Amino acid sequence: MAYIKMLKCSDCGAEYDKSKLMNLCPVDNRPLELIIDVERIKKEKPNFEWYRPDIKSMWRFGSLLGLDINDERDQPSIISLGEGYTPEVPLTNHPIAKKHGFSLFLKDEGQPHKGWGANPTGSFKDRGMSIAISMAKHFGLKKIVVPTQGNAGDSMAEYAIKAGMQSVIIMPDDTPMPILGRVSALAKMRDDVELELVKGTIREAAALMKEKYVPQGYFNMATFQEPGWRIDGKKTLGFELAEPEDGLTQEWKLPDVILYPTGGGTGILGMWKAFDELQALGIIDEKRPRIISVQSENTAPVVNAFKNGHSDTTPADPGETIATGLNVPGGVGHFKVLDIIKQSGGMAIAVDEKSIGENLTSIYQDYRIWICPEGAATIAALEPAIENGLIKSGDKVVAFNTGSFEKYLPNVRHLIF
Repeated sequence: MAYIKMLKCSDCGAEYDKSKLMNLCPVDNRPLELIIDVERIKKEKPNFEWYRPDIKSMWRFGSLLGLDINDERDQPSIISLGEGYTPEVPLTNHPIAKKHGFSLFLKDEGQPHKGWGANPTGSFKDRGMSIAISMAKHFGLKKIVVPTQGNAGDSMAEYAIKAGMQSVIIMPDDTPMPILGRVSALAKMRDDVELELVKGTIREAAALMKEKYVPQGYFNMATFQEPGWRIDGKKTLGFELAEPEDGLTQEWKLPDVILYPTGGGTGILGMWKAFDELQALGIIDEKRPRIISVQSENTAPVVNAFKNGHSDTTPADPGETIATGLNVPGGVGHFKVLDIIKQSGGMAIAVDEKSIGENLTSIYQDYRIWICPEGAATIAALEPAIENGLIKSGDKVVAFNTGSFEKYLPNVRHLIF
């Protein structure tokens, strides 16, 4: 933790000692961020001495992470299963990209690609959980709990097992069966994994967590509610977007547009943090991608707030969507998501269920890539983004596929088979 300077509230700016174990900012109940001492890294580790391109996982970014794989004091705490270092797959000749003259790439977090790393549970959640469980181990935590729409629970169970921690996963009872079944099997086979099911969404799961498990001494690992740990894991997405094939000699450069499926929105905060840190190191300039937050029209709190010019979301009644990771009726970090969208000159776009399904099918038929419904939603958002002037000829556009298609069977099987 040598290069963590402090913890800082993402809203009021209150600062806290990095050794303090806490959840939300006690002043305003907003998420905290780890502040990395980039100036010190710049001074003490010039010429990319902080960087480990030989490591084929997200831990390649060394000293820019909360725990530094270059530091012998941090190494015993690091829990890694090979997460991150995923490719941007070119969607060559995609009809919309071809028609409008931009290049389209899919940042694929869901399935392995030869020569690249892979997220062990088939989801981008592994990035955040790797850092979060590593930091939890550093602080000596033994019992952790997470409310989730699915993927974060699957991920936390795997990393907690490796770290030797007791974990409780609370998820809706309509979570896609492969995810629910995996966690259920772990809970059946092991004494250190417990599964709770609730009616509703992550909102009801969080209520049960606070009522039952936090009073028992379980540490809250919910999205944004640990002290910036999961944000720091997700920021590796931003580093990878900027990182060239040879990060030591070639120019680091960001895409022009990012389409990101938004439930809680941790990834948007993480990437924005990454961009700021790279700029502070002098690796990139002040130019930022236009951030397009994508939601299902059936549960679209960020889109509604953006359209109405609000600075934060109003909790919505959840709808029904095959993109279960988007079925988040409200979020403690949504105010920051909205702020970043506005800073970037981006937008929040809602897409309908038919478009999600059609784009999932077409990506498989054209490229033989099995994307998750949340990833399909970002492809469905291309046309409205173009109509709103957010994607232009010559742009590099990156759409995020945040998970594996297989984790959503049998809900989406009919879209391919």
